[in-house]
Amino acid sequence: MRRKKNTKGLSFFTIIPGLLFLTLTTLLPHAEGDPPSGSESKKPNILWICSDQQRWNTIHALGNQFIRTPNLDRLVREGVAFNYAHCTAPVCTPSRASFLTGMYPSTLHATKNGAERWPETAPLVTKLLKDSGYDCGLVGKLHLSTAQMHTPEKRPLDDGYRFFAYSHSPHQGGEENHYLKWLKDQGIRYGDIPTLSGEQQVALDQTTWAANEAIRFIDQEHNGPWLMSLNMYAPHGPNNPPDPYLDRFDIESLPGPVFRDSDLKQKSVFNDVTFQSTPRHPDSIDARVRQARYWAEIELIDANIGRLLDHLDRSGQLDNTLIIFTSDHGEMLGDHGLINKGCRFYEGLVRVPLIFWWPGHIKKGLQSNALVELIDIAPTLLEITGEPVPARMQGKSLLPILEGRADPDEFRPYVRSEFYETLKSGPRDRVSNATMIRTRNHKLVNYHGHEKGELFDLRKDPEEFENLWDDPASQQVKLELMRMSFDATVSALDTGPARIGRY
Repeated sequence: MRRKKNTKGLSFFTIIPGLLFLTLTTLLPHAEGDPPSGSESKKPNILWICSDQQRWNTIHALGNQFIRTPNLDRLVREGVAFNYAHCTAPVCTPSRASFLTGMYPSTLHATKNGAERWPETAPLVTKLLKDSGYDCGLVGKLHLSTAQMHTPEKRPLDDGYRFFAYSHSPHQGGEENHYLKWLKDQGIRYGDIPTLSGEQQVALDQTTWAANEAIRFIDQEHNGPWLMSLNMYAPHGPNNPPDPYLDRFDIESLPGPVFRDSDLKQKSVFNDVTFQSTPRHPDSIDARVRQARYWAEIELIDANIGRLLDHLDRSGQLDNTLIIFTSDHGEMLGDHGLINKGCRFYEGLVRVPLIFWWPGHIKKGLQSNALVELIDIAPTLLEITGEPVPARMQGKSLLPILEGRADPDEFRPYVRSEFYETLKSGPRDRVSNATMIRTRNHKLVNYHGHEKGELFDLRKDPEEFENLWDDPASQQVKLELMRMSFDATVSALDTGPARIGRY
């Protein structure tokens, strides 16, 4: 169901002035070690790519046989991939606050997507790196305060970013959205993009714009090493990928979501836990179409990562650039009849990709099965760059695993995730608070103030169909996980001087 294309008077090169080096072959879809001793101590450039709402199982090299991600596959093949990386909150702002500081959202008092401003409880790692000599830039989202109340959002007093090409969603913000301004300067309205040719849709997509801006920053003069936070909005909904990327999928051949008919009853127990969608049969939400649109946007992300790798190579910077790829949280995508994000903690929502790539300096082709959290990124960056890790940081450096000095499958005994009063969409008693704790074998979710919770035996039930909360044989496990979760929650809420306060 394609709308008729209107390409009169437009061509790829006329609407993308100044970017003639970009060839369509780098964007349109195509068919399908160990670090040496004595590595130089020069601080690396850092390209930190964070997609928005990307599940863990969306990379070909990590097991998804339906998606084409040759450039992410290269990062996996030549770097270190963490198969069990978890976000500390299943929605945007608290997760981003967490991985940018190395601290839990509850510790930071940064738990709401609709927060009016950043609470200034801790500096971002980008500010710390700026102070150490890095030239820092951001393209796309920051989302440490609401993008709806302020356009653009209110930034921290010092987030460390000299270069700031801001675009929250591709359709919000008007003149304050650098992507929409870029379109306007070329006489293009965002809403008209789907009516253009496939080539033009690719060239005008926000993901392509974000890569363009990252390249513009990389090409600037830098006094010392640089850090680029490339935060594209995709594959966050509404999922409108360019036609050439969507058309390559055979919808009927896709696997569809993780679902059983029993989900409609079992998951409906939590319908009064806001916010999250209510369970619906996958056929009623066109789940395979959703899957294709979502994966198509990830394939476009991958193509632009390829552009960045090529540009770094041509400019002679690739050998000394550390690349990190991750996402702020996942997406239900029809699993158990649910869509989008919210106050749930199923694997599709809390597990995300996490890849480190720096050939010659970290292990090659390592896939770690350790339980890790996104708060571990910030201390890792500080240790890699030779900077001290502040005592307030609750994350742990992954560098021993990256360098092959530690067991790659052991790191944390558990991971945790939080949801605190993220949206106030109704009476006070409908505001939800929830915590998750996940060990290697089990996952416990407390929906605080509700009688029911969730307990899954991940060894026997990795797709989380059988809730053992009321199972008599599982009560001892439940009690032990309750104790662990309570202790971890109290520890995260510690407001002692070493942890929190204006800096």
